[in-house]
Amino acid sequence: MKFEYATVPLLTHVTKQILDTWGSDGWELVQVVPAPGGGDSLVAYMKREIK
Repeated sequence: MKFEYATVPLLTHVTKQILDTWGSDGWELVQVVPAPGGGDSLVAYMKREIK
């Protein structure tokens, strides 16, 4: 199996909508970490199988 990966900036007030949109396109959430700039910003790491 081969995968492609993406990093997605998350806005805290619309996190669910962002993840739902990516999920409906076949992406799976791998991890959420604080953004490098600090503050309340988050980054989601996503993956999906290459077909």
